[in-house]
Amino acid sequence: MTSTPHHNPKKLSRSRLVLIVAGAVVAVLLAAAAWLGWTAMSSYSGKDVRIFIPANASTEAVADSVMKAVGPAYGRKVMTMWALMGGDPAKARGSYLVKDGTRAYRTARQMDAGRQSPVRVTFNNVRLMSDLADRIAARMAFTPADFLAAADSLLPAEDFKSEQFPAAFVPDSYEFFWTDSASKVVNTLLSYQRKFWTAERKAKAEKLGLTPVQVATLASIVEEETANAEERGMVARLYLNRLEKGMKLQADPTVKFAEGNFALRRIGGAMLGNPSPYNTYVHPGLPPGPIRIPEKATIDAVLNAKPHPYIYMCAKADFGGRHDFAVDFATHRANAERYRQALDRRGIKH
Repeated sequence: MTSTPHHNPKKLSRSRLVLIVAGAVVAVLLAAAAWLGWTAMSSYSGKDVRIFIPANASTEAVADSVMKAVGPAYGRKVMTMWALMGGDPAKARGSYLVKDGTRAYRTARQMDAGRQSPVRVTFNNVRLMSDLADRIAARMAFTPADFLAAADSLLPAEDFKSEQFPAAFVPDSYEFFWTDSASKVVNTLLSYQRKFWTAERKAKAEKLGLTPVQVATLASIVEEETANAEERGMVARLYLNRLEKGMKLQADPTVKFAEGNFALRRIGGAMLGNPSPYNTYVHPGLPPGPIRIPEKATIDAVLNAKPHPYIYMCAKADFGGRHDFAVDFATHRANAERYRQALDRRGIKH
């Protein structure tokens, strides 16, 4: 009689259990992998934003910065991926640009590597050093006071006196990292200023009998005098003519600077006697330094000013932003009277 194989029910139960557990583990792992993959590949949707993570931030502070910038839905995914990468807040310090369509993994990877997105700093139409400090610091981690302290520390070694500091900077667009120090930024701007002043520009300045700082000073007056770019070369030559003749510049913008009021429309009376060294109605030659940070184009307008005989000018009575020029005082007085009457008609007293 042939015997049939005997199966142990207990062994079969254990085998099935192992298979079930193994299957469940695999399913969980696959689900986890799928979830992580979905999390990693999730994209940011919205306008471009920046995540700013300050120094000495805790993990909670990093999370707050991320959520504030990109919102909780995308932010939680970024934080999950970042935590899996190690989640070191010290490495994450910096500024990170998140564009529409950026994957969560990429943002987390940037934070984990400390691979910052450059910050573009653009400045023009700046009058005072305090204005420049505010403009630059608004885009950086340091404060305006940090910038001014760095300028005070570094510029004298480059032969800039404090009143000449505005001549050390050239308006343009620059790229920095948000965490760059104020000293690094000042040094970068100084380097650009040196490159701007090419041998050709220096030669033109020398031909005019001016240093680069003096050219910047004259350009600052020209820029305040006229907003019309086409007229700046003509205004510059007028001032150069007066310097060559030993005449006082009698530039109204220098009185406005001395008075601390650039909104003045009527220049006269006691303000003409303001003893400030910047008042060119009182003091001959150029003021001690620029009254604003001049644009590159205005500096070039001074360097390339075409000859003409004019030594007087007055704003046109149509308030169009241009000037009437004259070679003699009688014509100038007539021009000035027309402008005065136009101010009276408009009720402008200051």
